[in-house]
Amino acid sequence: MKKPELLAPAGDMERLIAAVRFGADAVYLGGKTFGMRSSPANFTDGQLRQAVDFCHENGVKLYLTCNVLPRNDELGELPGFLKNAAGCGVDALIISDLGVLEYAKKYAPDVEIHISTQAGVVNYAAAEAFRRLGAKRIVTARELSLKEIKQMREHLGDDMDIECFVHGAMCMSFSGRCLISNYLAGRDSNRGDCAQPCRWKYRLVEETRPGEYFPVCEEDGGTYIMNSKDMCMIEHIPEMTEAGITSFKIEGRAKSAYYVAVVTNAYRKAIDDYFENPSKDYRPEQWVIDEMKKVSYRDYCTGFYFGSPRENANISYEGGYKREWDVVAVVDSWKDGVAFCTQRNRFFEGDEVEILERGKKPFRVKVSGLRDENDCAIESTNHAMMKFSFDCPTEAEEGALIRKAKPSPVRLTQ
Repeated sequence: MKKPELLAPAGDMERLIAAVRFGADAVYLGGKTFGMRSSPANFTDGQLRQAVDFCHENGVKLYLTCNVLPRNDELGELPGFLKNAAGCGVDALIISDLGVLEYAKKYAPDVEIHISTQAGVVNYAAAEAFRRLGAKRIVTARELSLKEIKQMREHLGDDMDIECFVHGAMCMSFSGRCLISNYLAGRDSNRGDCAQPCRWKYRLVEETRPGEYFPVCEEDGGTYIMNSKDMCMIEHIPEMTEAGITSFKIEGRAKSAYYVAVVTNAYRKAIDDYFENPSKDYRPEQWVIDEMKKVSYRDYCTGFYFGSPRENANISYEGGYKREWDVVAVVDSWKDGVAFCTQRNRFFEGDEVEILERGKKPFRVKVSGLRDENDCAIESTNHAMMKFSFDCPTEAEEGALIRKAKPSPVRLTQ
């Protein structure tokens, strides 16, 4: 078996560094144009070159998204975008449009072409057609089962990669093709500007009674009828590997650096442990599984890998994300039992925190000896991005994340 690539998202340089530091084999990101995510900061031309250099210095590949469906008046800018990407040294372009593919072959001929999930590839004939057009990889439609992916793998040569999403938010449209956002918010979901109306709460109104809103179900708060659960395949490394998936892709270019670090770290650990002792019965260590609920998340499911959309629509009837932990600091250095850090969220002397390093089970520390950068005792880390230190008997490596559990909500009784 060939160990699959672990592909992590990066919405800006901080998130890219987190992905690389915590074990990604490759990262994918967008420039300021032609990418399917407009909400992250994304990368300017200069930042893209810096990102490529940083990745390559660390043995990591970088894939650039070019997967919007450009209109006629945008095609004039495309050659320059592609030439710059090639000049920066990106390892691949992620493309969904046939015209863009032809432009890429002309203006960035030495850069690999990966076919985006937006292209909706659901069979080996389509994958083979894209191979003949010059593609090196296809990102399958999210609606496929592992059985169908395995069948695709059996019909394709070893020179064609298969990339699949293994973790993150899912869309209720077919492989991201949706017009609800366009209709309700005037924001084009196929051009990186989705307002996510499928996550909104809906009520029913009868047309002759305007202003009178009725819940669609018996719950007082209305209902979420299109709100998909998040995907999580951390417990199914053997099945995905056996299906012949080349690259395990984590969704989340709009997610935080903390999210990218934690999820990448967990999948890195799970993949490495499985390949040390391959077994169909492999299951990650419990702490690795627990990491999935130490980031912001919706209820988890396994997507459609084990059941068709017809059988299981994966609807979550709860709105918003669950967030049970907050990142509070990043370790800059450690010396003689003292951790020197940069603040991310406020916390206090006496708090119990957890420290996460790459590939290691997190360990807990009770905060004591909290001091500011002038070595003055303080009761809390009050200022954003402030430098501080505290007593930490266990050595903590540079870049380690410090987090704190959020207090459980207080339940009032009558």
